[in-house]
Amino acid sequence: MEAEESEKEAAEQERLEGRDREPEAEEKQEESEEAAGGAKKRVVPGIVYLGHIPPRFRPLHVRNLLSAYGEVGRVFFQPEDGFVRRKKKAAVVSATGGKKRAKYSKDYTEGWVEFRDKRVAKRVAASLHNTPMGARRRSPFRYDLWNLKYLHRFTWSHLSEHLAFERQVRRQRLRAEVAQAKRETDFYLRNVERGQHFLAADGDSTRPNGSWAFAQRPTEQELRARKAARPGGRERARLANAQDQARSNRGLLAKIFGAPPPSESVE
Repeated sequence: MEAEESEKEAAEQERLEGRDREPEAEEKQEESEEAAGGAKKRVVPGIVYLGHIPPRFRPLHVRNLLSAYGEVGRVFFQPEDGFVRRKKKAAVVSATGGKKRAKYSKDYTEGWVEFRDKRVAKRVAASLHNTPMGARRRSPFRYDLWNLKYLHRFTWSHLSEHLAFERQVRRQRLRAEVAQAKRETDFYLRNVERGQHFLAADGDSTRPNGSWAFAQRPTEQELRARKAARPGGRERARLANAQDQARSNRGLLAKIFGAPPPSESVE
């Protein structure tokens, strides 16, 4: 009897321990499910590209305008080229007549905006594209349109690498231009030095007449003048001209009357 009672007590204790373990297992299962759901709902940032930035539009403006649709992270605007900036500044100075110091603000060409959630970025790019930037009538950007595009699978590290690559390319181009200018300068200086040596050699006693002598062939007019200057040269020239004229006249008459052209006599 005592053995049977002890077995019953042991069975009841096992049942109570099983009941106590069931809530613990359920709690662990719920925690694992919550962790899996949190991993599935992990927030991935998204980047939107701005293709058009109007004058005097700053990162603060785009942050204030787009923050109404979702949380905005990092913002980067690409400044315009220095050459274009200098030309615009010179145009402003010339327009004002140079009387007073013209105020010119730096403008930007393109920009990138990062949203904390890529779903928000996609929705903003799809809904705001080709819509007015300013909703109010007095807004300076009321007549400018959003030019937005969501960059699929594009991260901020890609943008950093792209900007670093552009800086490296710009530096290499600058080095190549400096090297080309240096070669042209060296070539010019060598030619100047060579010309100075050439001019300094004009007074050299070893050279005949102290200058360079070039032999040039006489022209046809000079040859005719020399022949005419000889004794009897003018008469020979007149006779040769008369013979040439007579030959041309006989050939013309032969062509007109159909007779064979006269044979030229060899003197």
